[in-house]
Formats: sequence, structure tokens, C-alpha cells
Amino acid sequence: MLDKRKRSILQAIVDDYISTAEPIGSRTIARKHDLGVSPATIRNEMADLELLGYIEQLHTSSGRIPSAKGYRFYVDSLLEPTQMSDKEIALIKNWYQEKTRHVEEVFQETAKILSKITSNISLVLVPQVSQCAFKYLKFLPFDDCRTILVVVTDTGFVENKVIDIPKGLSFNDLQRIAEHINRRLSGLSFDNIEASILRDIQNDMLVDVDLFETAMGILKKALVVEKNERLYLGGTTQLLSQPEFKNIDKVKSFLDMLEEEQLLANILQNQRNDGVIVTIGDENKYSGIQDCSMVQATYRIDGQVVGTVAVLGPTRMDYGKVMSVLEFMHNHLGEVLKKYKV
Repeated sequence: MLDKRKRSILQAIVDDYISTAEPIGSRTIARKHDLGVSPATIRNEMADLELLGYIEQLHTSSGRIPSAKGYRFYVDSLLEPTQMSDKEIALIKNWYQEKTRHVEEVFQETAKILSKITSNISLVLVPQVSQCAFKYLKFLPFDDCRTILVVVTDTGFVENKVIDIPKGLSFNDLQRIAEHINRRLSGLSFDNIEASILRDIQNDMLVDVDLFETAMGILKKALVVEKNERLYLGGTTQLLSQPEFKNIDKVKSFLDMLEEEQLLANILQNQRNDGVIVTIGDENKYSGIQDCSMVQATYRIDGQVVGTVAVLGPTRMDYGKVMSVLEFMHNHLGEVLKKYKV
């Protein structure tokens, strides 16, 4: 454990380095922070912090910067809650009101607003539809020959397709099909809609074979959905403004990694827990982001995972701000999504 003076000096180093991206010297700390000790004393304490692995020196003549261990201690023991400004809160609320009309847009816009506010890369992972439960199917009028088939899941996701109305069937026939399917399938996950259940539906509808064949054709169309979870990215160009990524080769390698959607999805899936999770430097298992930190949170409605949101950036990221944004989003995103639970 660090004593009070070492903790204060470490906090000063981390806070100043986050804001300036410049190594911090003892004279800078003495001048900017009222610690009540001389630069020489601060220098001795910094030497101890370096020996303990909390800070490091890039060059002999330079000041010190936090190590991954230093950032971890800072996040766990020194970080003070950061309050979001009224302007930032209003920006988020207005953004959703103006730019979202359905669930998919909520997550697309979440990626954009997170990167804008935090000045880092944002990642939003949305569960695949097959992991959701069937809520209902319905038909909406389109024109005399076609109808819109809509499938709604328990988390509010909507899949829709325009299909031809089979000859000999009226719109009322289609509504009867929907009512029957809804009675049998409501509440089942898409993965659990098995052939035996479909056979039962067939037996129930033997009175009208044509109607059943039409129903099954429609249901098969409805179940042709994306198999992978959907990943939305925001703010990838933010990399170019960060001092840590001035090296072109490093930027190229990082951008190549961001194109591997399945890899990014796996990284987020492996850390789905309640609350905000912070992984720093080599705590990240994938080598491509071991010079970075990731702050992420998984959001649920009624116990159902509806999305995992993360901010990825240099270890010098403003942890207090990023964590406060994700905490705010934890509450507000749930309110936004409830509007689309139909």
C-alpha cells in the first residue's frame, strides 16, 4: 500500500499526464499541486514510486509517466467521480430524440455519441437475433400484391421483409396465420424453434394445407437473419489526434485490427459482467490492444442482454470522464430502449 504522500504524487502524475501527454517532473508537481513539500522531496518519492513499478521514465532526462500498474492503482483507489456537464447530458438526450426511430438506430447512434463525447473509439455490440426470444409476427399492408412481414423480439429488435401475397389468400388470411404462429412461438428463443414445433403447427393447420405451406414459407423467411452479433464502431479517426498513435505503422496495425469484427466481438463477449469494467494495457488478452485501455459496460432490460458498449483508447484516456459517461448511459440507454419494446 502507498502512504498518503505517495498517493498524492501518483495522482498528480496521472492527472497531469492525462491532460498534457507530457512526462511529469518534480518541479511541475511542486508548482501545480500544493503538497507542502519541496521538489527534492517529491523527486525522492517519485524514485520510490518508480522502484515500486507505479511510474516509469522514458528517457534519462525526462520526467515520469504512469505505468499500467500506476493506472490500475489510480482507477481502483484514487479516481474521483467525474460529473457530466449539463451540456453533455442535454447533447446525449437530444441526440437520441432527433436521430433514432428504431432499435438498430439507437445502437448506431450510441457509437457516434460515445466517440464524440469521450474523444476515443467506441464499440457497441448487439446480440444476434437468434439469441433473442420471438415475441410476435404481424403483417402490414404495402400494396395490393405485397405485404410487409414484421418479426419482433423480446428486446425490441424488428426484422421486416416485403413479401408477395400468395394467390388466393387475403390479408385477413395472413393475419390468421400470424395469430396462430404467435400463440405457438411467443416467448421461445429463435434457437429453440425446432422442427418438432413446426410439425405441431402443421398438424394444427391441416384443415388448410395451402395456408400452412404459406405460413411455413413466411416463417422461414423471417428466420433468415444474421447469425453474428452486430458490431458498430465510432470515432476510428480519433486515433490520429492522439500522440500515442503518431507512428504510422502502429496506426495501420491498429486500424487493421479494428476491421476484424469477430475478434472485437469476442473481446467484448468475454468480459460481459454487471457494472463498468476497466482493462488496462496488458490486462487486455489480445496483443493488438495491449498498449490501450478499454472501459465497457453491458446493458440489460429485464435480465436480457441488449447491448455491450465500450470505449477503447490509449492508456492515457480520461478514465473518470469515460466511466461517468458509461454510468450515465447505463440508465439513459435503458429508458431509450424501452420506447421500442412493442
